[in-house]
Amino acid sequence: MQTAKLFLVSILFFISCGGNQEQGAPRPRGFERIDFPKREYSRYHLDNCHYSFDLPVYAEVKLDPYPAAEECWYNVYYKPFGATLHLSYRQVKDRKDLFKLLNDSREMVFKHVMRADQIVENYVGTDKFQGIFYELDGSTATNAQFYVTDSTEHFLRGSLYFETKTNQDSIAPVLKFIKADMMHLIQTLEWEK
Repeated sequence: MQTAKLFLVSILFFISCGGNQEQGAPRPRGFERIDFPKREYSRYHLDNCHYSFDLPVYAEVKLDPYPAAEECWYNVYYKPFGATLHLSYRQVKDRKDLFKLLNDSREMVFKHVMRADQIVENYVGTDKFQGIFYELDGSTATNAQFYVTDSTEHFLRGSLYFETKTNQDSIAPVLKFIKADMMHLIQTLEWEK
């Protein structure tokens, strides 16, 4: 009998402790807040190369460490965002060389066609050069590439890569921010003799 009373009191105690509380719902998964730096640019001239452009002050340029890299291949590191823009410059020798460079650039983009949901080609150009800016949507290794050329002497190709697997939802704000920097680079590009 004593055990029954103790059991009944214990049950009533536990019921009274948790009676009128709301049930909690799990919170949706969120992403870290990204604080973008103020857009500021400085002129950047690459040693022994035939081009210059405006570079964001929060980016760093280094010679491409790849063993097969050529003299004027550089990487622009966006350390706050874990992204790298690979720049490959080539001097155009003749018309045949230009067509090969154009074809190689197109092939590099369309290697991603199996993983891309969409590849958008945007014409870019001024009176000094023309080219194409490619936007690749989907689970691709690269999300943006471009090439620009004056069709006679100079050819510059750029491709953007992130250090992690690209999840479109999580990198979208960063990608938009860096694409604006890439377009600024293209618009401020100057060929040098």
